[in-house]
Amino acid sequence: MSSSLPRVAVIGAGSSGITALKTLVEQGFDVTCYEASDRIGGNWVYENSNGMSACYRDLHINTSRLKMEYSDYPMPESYPDYPRHDQIAAYFDDYVDHFGIRDRIRFETKVEHAARQADGIWVLRASDGTTERFDALIVANGHHWDPRWPEPAFPGSEDFRGEQLHAHEYMNPDGLHDKDVVVLGMGNSAMDIAVESSYVARTTYLAARRGAWIIPKYLFGKPTDQLKNDPRIPFKIRQKAIHHLVKLYAGDPVKFGLPKPDHAFGEAHPTISGRILDRITHGAVQVKPNIKRLDGDEVEFVDGTRVHADVVVYCTGYKITFPFFDEDFVSAKDNRIELYRRVFHPDIPNLFFIGLLQPLGAVMPLAEAQGRWVAEYLRGAYALPAPADVRRFIAEDLAAMQKRYVASKRHTIQVDFDDYLADLAKEIRAGEERARARGCPLPVAPLAGADAEPAAA
Repeated sequence: MSSSLPRVAVIGAGSSGITALKTLVEQGFDVTCYEASDRIGGNWVYENSNGMSACYRDLHINTSRLKMEYSDYPMPESYPDYPRHDQIAAYFDDYVDHFGIRDRIRFETKVEHAARQADGIWVLRASDGTTERFDALIVANGHHWDPRWPEPAFPGSEDFRGEQLHAHEYMNPDGLHDKDVVVLGMGNSAMDIAVESSYVARTTYLAARRGAWIIPKYLFGKPTDQLKNDPRIPFKIRQKAIHHLVKLYAGDPVKFGLPKPDHAFGEAHPTISGRILDRITHGAVQVKPNIKRLDGDEVEFVDGTRVHADVVVYCTGYKITFPFFDEDFVSAKDNRIELYRRVFHPDIPNLFFIGLLQPLGAVMPLAEAQGRWVAEYLRGAYALPAPADVRRFIAEDLAAMQKRYVASKRHTIQVDFDDYLADLAKEIRAGEERARARGCPLPVAPLAGADAEPAAA
């Protein structure tokens, strides 16, 4: 490590945090990674001790293995196209040990508060009673751990005699045996839970707030996300081509009793399932419209129909939150936060976010590219555009997102996998030229000290 480089803290040892940590260590930075759990892997750890994982027992990834792996550490070829959560968690463990970065992670150490002083130094107070100083802070705490319940709650929710739970609480279908289950949502978790419920429950209802295009996991015998998606081809052309293929292979969702999507294909986060249509056609899952209210032990839907319900599962997404920041310092109200290309805070030059995006595809390769980008910046090899240009890009990007995607709290951090990687590579090349023209100065001074000792809080 070099005391001439900024001292860096990383919050979170999930899939995004560990790749940022690995890159920074390779570049010679003094880095400490804080992890609330007793192990790495974050959301992919079933029964994670930190209580924040949304992983359920039979979870399989909806992104293919080749689209998920890090560029310099392939997943085992023995893994299936769509690995289980335990295989993915093991892969992350192997990644950390392969690159020798486990000793940089402080396990079972939660960051309780992160404050930036007037001189730019970050002061982090941890759950073990220590306080440490850092020159730069990377936030990689994930965005699938703070459940967002229906807002407002459905009428009758307080007096409902059955069980209500969020998808985040769902662990396995064991508690659904011989029960009447209503699953609310049309995202990936809703499809998985409805399918699992359909094998053990007395009845399973899938309630839809809006329609969705169902994308199969395979097209032409290959994982769907491995089909060529060239960013050089205009999006509208790619959109129409993929939509045609999906309709050809999976059919129109309306023909399966699902509501007609109120948006064009590609204007909402994709719903990927290879099983839900089969369970619907077999009568194992019954499709219903949105919930109107809960009444005793019944659920009434907006079409006036009513069903008995023992369990209601809300698959209604998550809030983006940073519990270690003061609310008036940095927050994501309504799941919105203004960042340059999803990473750089425009007003705080030593604060970065890794993995805070939602792609069609896996976050991991994108987080890997983001981590390398931040490392390039912190060592002076990359320079940001002028502040006015950064602000202009953020505004234009936000406007483009609002124009393209369905207006909802789910579609605030969307990116296209291949497009994002291509655009980021182009921006890094441009930023390297800017840095050389400016003499490659360090944007963040190493003031915290590489040899700083933890101090009592």
